[in-house]
Amino acid sequence: MSAPRLRFLFLNVGHAYDHFFMLIYPTVAVALELSGEGFYGDLLMPATAGFIAFAAFTLPAGWLGDVWSRRNMMALMFLGLGASSVFTATASSTWHLAAGLFCMGAFAAIYHPVGIAMVAESQEKVGRLLGINGVWGNMGVAAAPILTGALTVWLGWQAAFIVPGALAIITGLAFLLLVPDEVAVVKRRRPAVTEGAAPGRELLIRVFSYLAISSLLGGVIFAVLTIVMPKIVEANFAAPDLGGLIGAAGLASLIFAGASMTQLVTGPAADRYSPRVLMLLLGGVQVPLLLLLLISDAWAAMAVALVLMIATFGVIPIQDAIVARYAAAHWRARVYSVKYVLSLGVSATAVPLAAWGYSPDAGFDRLYVVLTFCALGVVAAALLLPRPQRLREEAVQAAE
Repeated sequence: MSAPRLRFLFLNVGHAYDHFFMLIYPTVAVALELSGEGFYGDLLMPATAGFIAFAAFTLPAGWLGDVWSRRNMMALMFLGLGASSVFTATASSTWHLAAGLFCMGAFAAIYHPVGIAMVAESQEKVGRLLGINGVWGNMGVAAAPILTGALTVWLGWQAAFIVPGALAIITGLAFLLLVPDEVAVVKRRRPAVTEGAAPGRELLIRVFSYLAISSLLGGVIFAVLTIVMPKIVEANFAAPDLGGLIGAAGLASLIFAGASMTQLVTGPAADRYSPRVLMLLLGGVQVPLLLLLLISDAWAAMAVALVLMIATFGVIPIQDAIVARYAAAHWRARVYSVKYVLSLGVSATAVPLAAWGYSPDAGFDRLYVVLTFCALGVVAAALLLPRPQRLREEAVQAAE
């Protein structure tokens, strides 16, 4: 395997790990509730520490990736994520558990500003590569419920942290051994506006305003849905109907896995079509789907949830491609870090929001209403993006 392909493979694996580790505990919380350890909303709260760190360390990670070494930062992510996961498994109190999850979030924060920037260094078809990379990240989301559920049932909740933690450490050592530390050579890429005619100040303000708004509101939607999906499945079926925790977690994983494939379509689409049109389409379809969840149950609710996750996952490579298009290469990691500190920052509110939005009688009805307003905000923000005609004008200017 060539060096660039091997590097890309590790970056993809890292994206899968990043999302997988952040979603271990939400499934463990469902297992603890089913075993009578407490109320779901209360059991979920320690995860807040991890999501706070996931956001707080994004900016310094992006800065270090630009001024130090992106490769070494990625190695630190693998090793630190593995070590902190094993540490979390030794938790004997709520504070110990929260501390472990905080450390996991801190190391997981490295990936998005650093790993995505490394993927975007490719000289062509950035949208396609971001789409492939996004699928790997979402497969990490998909694998978390079923693997965590299986390890918890068969070996105990501690094994759900120890086994992937050990695997992450091994991966980090292999990454250090096989991937050299080298300064990226960023070549000219015709589609990138920043490498041709510089975009105007007004356009940049509009584009980055869109990114800020959509990162905040879209981040709430993504974080909440990925956290509560195992509970949504479990709440729509009697536990014996799906075979208990493993069955509910397995169905949630199937929903995530099926939805993740959409990035193989939306990633390349970002290279060919107007981001404005794509974001209006994907953002707009989320609104009726969230409202349908209010009146759906059982298998109908699962079908709606699948289509909703397709739209939710589909926007990610498009947003990343927008950054790759408008941000200069030498500070692109810092732009990604700002984008992700917004989306991941609001993810820290996802846990208390999910806990507030759930009740044993009404399920997640209150939560769905809040997410509907967030989706409307994303659609409104997409109107700030340049129209297709403006994109064609930019392409002509960049080619001259």
